[in-house]
Amino acid sequence: MGGVVDPATPSTTPSTIVIYVDSGSSDQSIALAESLGVEVVELDLSIPFTAARARNEGFGHLTSAYPEIEFVQFVDGDCEVVSGWIERAVEELNAKPQAAIVCGRRRERFPDASVYNAMCDIEWDTPIGESRWCGGDAMMRVSALKQVKGYNPAVIAGEEPELCFRLRLRDWKIFRIDAEMTLHDAAMTRFGQWWKRSVRAGHAYAELCAMHAHESDERYFAREVRSNWFWGMILPIVALALIWPTRGWSLLLFLGYPLIAAKMYMRLGGTPLAAYTFFTVLGKFPQAIGQLKYYLDRKRGRTSRVIEYKGPAAEITRGSAAS
Repeated sequence: MGGVVDPATPSTTPSTIVIYVDSGSSDQSIALAESLGVEVVELDLSIPFTAARARNEGFGHLTSAYPEIEFVQFVDGDCEVVSGWIERAVEELNAKPQAAIVCGRRRERFPDASVYNAMCDIEWDTPIGESRWCGGDAMMRVSALKQVKGYNPAVIAGEEPELCFRLRLRDWKIFRIDAEMTLHDAAMTRFGQWWKRSVRAGHAYAELCAMHAHESDERYFAREVRSNWFWGMILPIVALALIWPTRGWSLLLFLGYPLIAAKMYMRLGGTPLAAYTFFTVLGKFPQAIGQLKYYLDRKRGRTSRVIEYKGPAAEITRGSAAS
């Protein structure tokens, strides 16, 4: 987490304070951070971990120790901030007083390592201009973050879109600018990793929709939830259930999948990675499972646990991410 003190003049380089939030790392992360003069916040592991909780604790430490801080740069533990980004983001926030958040281009460090990494790189390439939400790397205005009381620590995935919704309800704006921001290492080389990440996305859609869809005409993530239910669960169940009475004709319903893949491919303008559309459509199935998991946990009164696709080692990295 980088706290940024606004410079006295536009030509002055912003001064930064770096906070590292650790969630029980088993390597030498804490010792390394301290050797570099970085302040360390160690999470109480007796309390269920969420990235949102880690960010809140790091942010709370930062603003308590440095009340003059105006902006804070959050960055995930598997990311590296690109040189020049901090200055550019500060400049944008100064120029846009209604902007709560500014983010730039996050790129995959090794997009050629796997089709899954390459898909992440495409996913990060969001449109320039005003946005509905940001990702895990972004510079935020401290006063705006305080106004909405920070992240929701109970949210296990999609913590930034949830935060952004509450900010926009208070007339704050989120901007994606045309600037390099961070390098990200998805380290996603196996189908099982991609599947778990998609399950997590479905859980986030369902949770955020349940929390906020009724609060505005935007119907937050309701469209995505309906799409996942239909394509990921309802259509295949109906097609298979009607095989006998329709003498197999119901299987023609599965032709809908290549049709929506083709439509998506054309809408994207011919993305260089045709597999992106294939996996986006295939992702409806694990996302529907993630949604089902959310509703079943809620019905049973269970607290959902963080869904990590990188395994135990990555959980340490994500928790260590601070901001």
